[in-house]
Amino acid sequence: MTTDSPRPSLLHAKRLVIKIGSALVVDPQKAAPRQEWLASVAADIAVLRKQGVAVSVVSSGAIALARHTLGLAGGPLRLAEKQAAAAVGQISLAQAWSNALSAHGLTAAQLLLTPEDTEDRKRYLNARATLNTLLELGCVPVINENDTIATAEIRFGDNDRLAARVAQMTDADQLVLLSDIDGLYTADPRTNPNAQHLPVIEALTPEIEAMGGEPPPGYSSGGMRTKLLAANIATRSGCAMAIAIGKTMHPLQALMDGARCSWFLPQSNGHTGRKQWIAGSLNPTGEIKVDAGAAEALRKGGSLLPAGVLHVQGNFTQGDLVEVVDASGRILAHGLAAYDADDARRIAGHHSSETASILGWQGRDEIIHRDDLVMV
Repeated sequence: MTTDSPRPSLLHAKRLVIKIGSALVVDPQKAAPRQEWLASVAADIAVLRKQGVAVSVVSSGAIALARHTLGLAGGPLRLAEKQAAAAVGQISLAQAWSNALSAHGLTAAQLLLTPEDTEDRKRYLNARATLNTLLELGCVPVINENDTIATAEIRFGDNDRLAARVAQMTDADQLVLLSDIDGLYTADPRTNPNAQHLPVIEALTPEIEAMGGEPPPGYSSGGMRTKLLAANIATRSGCAMAIAIGKTMHPLQALMDGARCSWFLPQSNGHTGRKQWIAGSLNPTGEIKVDAGAAEALRKGGSLLPAGVLHVQGNFTQGDLVEVVDASGRILAHGLAAYDADDARRIAGHHSSETASILGWQGRDEIIHRDDLVMV
């Protein structure tokens, strides 16, 4: 739903994450960084820093920058070619950001992350500690997906969701996705003249989520659909998120001056950092389907008991993160499994008192305890 509530201001942020896509960073005609535009963004960041805002940047562009150098211009790339291009282009991308920020006395720091760095709890905490230390030291972290080692199956695939996870890691209160469009519309404004711009979105309802479309062609791998997925992660972590136009010079200053955009307001859920991490997971290792009674119990704050489980899918182990879905397949929750997948299948549909006789050992009464579960 939308609201008439006042929209957030970048100048009121304590920690801000800015996501910038390849189409904004790279000049396709020259296969080089858009130096003048980058300089304008760095100048905007310097203004925010002087106001006490700690800024992190999630920047795409490594693969696009290396295409010409490696003779890979045009057409889709094989996985090995993407990895090679990322290895070459990341040097140029990091140097471009370092040059732009150093002109304002700011120190850039490079971090390359994979989904495992955000999905594995220990690695997540390590990455968070590094980011927080860099921010405390006054650096501007520049983050990208580590495409040099990411596989086709295990990767973010878009930096919108990576940016949302970084916002969650750093306890950011604002996230800005710079895009080729000035926000969310009720329909695609390029094809529907009656499409209405939504300046403030109070909650991600099914109607709002249905407004996402397919990723656009070209360098970008995102699209409105992935931006709404990012909004879901960010807002559930208490972070406001904006979708704003990025093509113009000084795009952040334009936002500070009141440029049109769409703000998604943060949700006050009271979740701990651990539960925020569970809720924001991108790659659950399995799926547990539950009946209507179990779904209602979960909505009321209960644990997931074996008796309410209809089906267990996947090959997860104890402690892995899984999705909980209702009988129609709609996602209800994320949670940490108390049993391996095979054992969960064996006790599914049975009363907790039968667990010992079925498995030959006494496990927990719950397949997922409420302390390890977050409704999504």
